[in-house]
Amino acid sequence: MGNATFAPGPANLAGLVAAAAARDPAGLALVAGGSARTWADLDAEVVAVAAGLQARDLRFGDRVALSLPNSAGFVAAYLGALRAGLVVAPLDPTGSPVAIAAAVAEVGARLHVTDEAAVADLAAAGRAAGGAPAPGPVPGGEALAALLLTAGTGGPPKRAMLSHRALLANLSQLAGLDPAPVQRGDVVLLALPLFHVFGLNAVLGQALHAGATTVLALDNDPAAVLDLVASTGVTSVAGTPEMYAAWTANPGARDALAAVRVFVSGSAPLRPAEAAAFREATGRRVWQGYGLTEAAPVVTASLRAREGSVGRPLPGIDVRVVDRDGTEADDGDPGELWIRGANLFSGYWPDGQGAPDADGWFATGDVAIRDPDGDLFMVSTRHDVLEVDGFAVYPHEIEEVLLALPGVAEAVVVGAPAGERGIRALLVPAPGAELTADQVREFCAGRLARFKVPQQVELVPGLPRSVSGKIARGQLRPPAPGEREETR
Repeated sequence: MGNATFAPGPANLAGLVAAAAARDPAGLALVAGGSARTWADLDAEVVAVAAGLQARDLRFGDRVALSLPNSAGFVAAYLGALRAGLVVAPLDPTGSPVAIAAAVAEVGARLHVTDEAAVADLAAAGRAAGGAPAPGPVPGGEALAALLLTAGTGGPPKRAMLSHRALLANLSQLAGLDPAPVQRGDVVLLALPLFHVFGLNAVLGQALHAGATTVLALDNDPAAVLDLVASTGVTSVAGTPEMYAAWTANPGARDALAAVRVFVSGSAPLRPAEAAAFREATGRRVWQGYGLTEAAPVVTASLRAREGSVGRPLPGIDVRVVDRDGTEADDGDPGELWIRGANLFSGYWPDGQGAPDADGWFATGDVAIRDPDGDLFMVSTRHDVLEVDGFAVYPHEIEEVLLALPGVAEAVVVGAPAGERGIRALLVPAPGAELTADQVREFCAGRLARFKVPQQVELVPGLPRSVSGKIARGQLRPPAPGEREETR
């Protein structure tokens, strides 16, 4: 599948808007609150913002930081900056002022956009300056488009350097699925944060690529999102396990989601029990995928795979499951997942370290099992594999047992602190549940080999998470030998 080819398209991601405007100028592109934009409206706004940025003496390759909430202004600023040949660094707008200022300095941003009024001012300045960016070829291809923060689940987050080539390639790969998750005529819910790659490219990017309508959820309250889905006729939904759990608990979910064609879950594993609960509540199945920021982000999709699997590689992506000695792991045996494709990043900011090797392969650090049909099942990350009494232990296996214990809402397994042996389990009790460490160990002893039973059991009120909703194991596990412990 690595040799798959796709129809040529724009070299710059913002060209997707221009193409849709030329094809269907009156079609609905974006709905945000009480406002709606046609493709012609959105294209004109993107062009005006690009001209306004150039009027600020911003030039090819300069960085623009965006710390905006999900909004029409974010979309216009992001695409306008790309149209002007600039590099966008989306930042978490809920971060502290100190954290945001440090991120702006880290990327060397020449401009920091913090509200929709600033975007409107840029568009107005662009129209006053003639309404169009400077003439000449629009930068794209290998030119850097975005600096996006990695999840930071296995260690400190980094900024992945994603080119126009990488972002556009992943959209073409997704469109090559049968059926494609987003198609022309779809109405796409965007309830994920746009400063994260899942929302930015896997949702907004797909909608732009397909010429579908994007509906921005400006209120993340589950009931409000379900009302929005029903009132706007949403047909394609992408969410996190936490979002699906919240919708499952809403008694109006079945009716609100009745018109949705496809449901996709990402950013963290959707447990079988969670998938079954959603199916029971709504009568609908949720498809899973696997991705990472460095892959822009989608690598696999389970649209035609076994339940519980993250699926098979998208068209145009090669994968290997590699044993510890560097050879191909046998089917059914765990190994590190390596990937290759045009959607891969150009390395980590600022110097490109960690880029794919000379043959195009990127070692993800994630551990997977491939079955004889080619379906992939994620096991763990390489950082989290534990060694106990000379055996490799995968936290996922123990966590599944812990989650089967009544009264356990969440569970994570990590290594013991330095100088101590064994396995450490952190559990979040369900509301009203009474658990003891002895009870947990006794439950595990009847279901796991002796050396896999956690020696240390801690009951905690909650677990740290990354911006994408994954459990931030890097904040919990002990540093690896030679690894510098960092403040995260």
